[in-house]
Amino acid sequence: MEVVIRPDADAAVALTVQLIATRLRAKPDLVLGLATGRTMEPVYDSLSSLGLDFSRCRTFNLDEYVGIPPDDPQSYRHFMNERLFDRINIKRDHTHVPDGMAADLGAEVRHYERRIKHAGGIDLQLLGIGEDGHIGFNEPLSALMSRTREKALTPKTRRQNAGMFGGDAERVPKRALTMGVGTILDAHEIVLLAIGAEKAPILAQAVEGPITAMISASALQLHPRCKVVLDTAAASSLSQTEYYEWIFANEPEWSAFR
Repeated sequence: MEVVIRPDADAAVALTVQLIATRLRAKPDLVLGLATGRTMEPVYDSLSSLGLDFSRCRTFNLDEYVGIPPDDPQSYRHFMNERLFDRINIKRDHTHVPDGMAADLGAEVRHYERRIKHAGGIDLQLLGIGEDGHIGFNEPLSALMSRTREKALTPKTRRQNAGMFGGDAERVPKRALTMGVGTILDAHEIVLLAIGAEKAPILAQAVEGPITAMISASALQLHPRCKVVLDTAAASSLSQTEYYEWIFANEPEWSAFR
């Protein structure tokens, strides 16, 4: 795991976008794992403005609510279409989001895993982090080897996501389909983006604390090519910021991004 701290949210977003763009230019048939949420909105706004060629790219989203149709404004499929897919030259059948309306959810999650495998695996997985440390919808006590599956959402997660439902947490679905922690860790490279002081305490636990199923993001410590990109506020509870800043300033891998 590498931690990169940028001066503010705009700089953290810009670095994340630069990483994705660099990987896509180097590999036009890149397989991207994508996330949703407010943190990702400026990432997709910027990506869609760069004139990148997504015609050979394939994407797999982390999760989707159970019981919400894909054309519903609260669905993650609708979010992705509006925020990214409708604004770039990607083929719609190259974009994949779990189907929360499937008649057989067990068959749907197994099929999703097969589609990822058939694509050759995910080259670059983009992640956010929940306030309880979840990645995807891998809530506390998610097995670190878990695969794509149906998952119950905690009250805290439902409150956190209420903004997309008019601020009413009771309208947020109680269940979702999500890539498992093990599915995420299978990605060849991972970039987690987090901004804002409200994420600082959980990030410190996920990055510098013990690996535990109570905080699914802590499993990212096991990944050999995981990058955690933060603004100063999100990094404010970390204890080793001087070391992280030294690595970014001196590692040859980062020379093109400084």
